[in-house]
Formats: sequence, structure tokens, C-alpha cells
Amino acid sequence: MIPQSKSFLVRIAFYWKPLFSGKYLLVTNIVSSGGMLAVGDCIQQTRERRQTPAKTRDWQRTGRMFAVGCTMGPFLHYWYQWLDRVYSGRIIKTVAKKVLIDQLVASPLFGAWYFIGMGMMEGHGLLHGCSEFKEKFWEFYRADWCVWPTAQVFNFYFLPAKFRVLYVNTVTLGWDTYLSYLKHRDDQQIDVQPEDSSMSPPSSKPLDDKL
Repeated sequence: MIPQSKSFLVRIAFYWKPLFSGKYLLVTNIVSSGGMLAVGDCIQQTRERRQTPAKTRDWQRTGRMFAVGCTMGPFLHYWYQWLDRVYSGRIIKTVAKKVLIDQLVASPLFGAWYFIGMGMMEGHGLLHGCSEFKEKFWEFYRADWCVWPTAQVFNFYFLPAKFRVLYVNTVTLGWDTYLSYLKHRDDQQIDVQPEDSSMSPPSSKPLDDKL
């Protein structure tokens, strides 16, 4: 039984190892980036349907999340390669520099990429996406600082470079659910009040003159 199990693990390693090396690593990072955004949206839509059972699942919205996530994959791939090349090593000072640069440069850029990309895919245009990003930026960026510095310390200190994007995309499942909520929530609550007959204006019809 043990030799069979060992042979099975060897076969698995043979198939998945190319996914994290060479040109296949880029494909893996692209697909995982899009896939996790799509899964995050599915989770968020499930939550929305629990709150509003009559709401139907929007697969086109999930598809847009997947497409935008895939466009982020190449940038993530080369961004971490650049960070590892410029700031090599795992000493605390180097890791802190990577985390700070990632927060100050990559995080706002990806936030803009997400909101503008989603807005354009929804057919709203560039200006609408920029306006939405500007409106929600500080809420997004505060949440970003609460999640990613700690996650990236682990990423830069413990993990090999080839697993960086996959790790980020795995951790980002909860973050992607939040992004879906932030993007698609209804910010405008319209209070519809029933008409009150006691508050209606008096009729303009003239009174009959009985004199």
C-alpha cells in the first residue's frame, strides 16, 4: 500500500510541477487570479440571496469578475518578480521594504484597475469607473491595510517566489468576496413613503357660491 501511495504522489507531482515553473507559471497566475475573483463573487452572491431570496444569481457579473481578475494576473506575476529581484533576501528590513512598496504602489493600482475595469465591462465607461473608485477609495484602502501587510510578511519571508501569486490569490478569497460586496452593493437607499391624505394639499376647486 505504501509503494502505491508513493507512486500516486509522484504522478501528482509530475503533473502539477510544470504549473509553477517557466511559461506555465504565468498561465497559472492568470487563471488563479481570475478564478478566485469569480469564486469570491459567487460567495457574495450567495450571501445576497440569503438576505433577498427572490434575487437571482447573476452569472454575467461573475464572468466580469473572472475577466478582470485574469487581466490582473500578468501584472501580479511580473510585479513580484521585480520586487524579488530588486529586494532580494529574507531579512526583516528587506521584507518590510517589500511590504511597504506593495502597499503604497500595488494596492492603490489594483484598486483602480478593479473598479475601472469592472465599470468598463458593465458598459459605464472610463469616467464612471474613475468616479466610483474615487468615491470608495478610502474605504477600500483602509480595509486593505488591515488585511495585506500581515499576509505579505508571511508571503515574502516564508514562501518561494514561484508561489507568491498563488498564495495571494488563495488568501484573497475573503478579500475578493469583500471587493464584490464593495463594488455591487446598493449605496443609494431610497425611502418610499406612502402618501398621507391628511398631508395632501387642499383642492384648488372653487367652492360653490350659494349666495
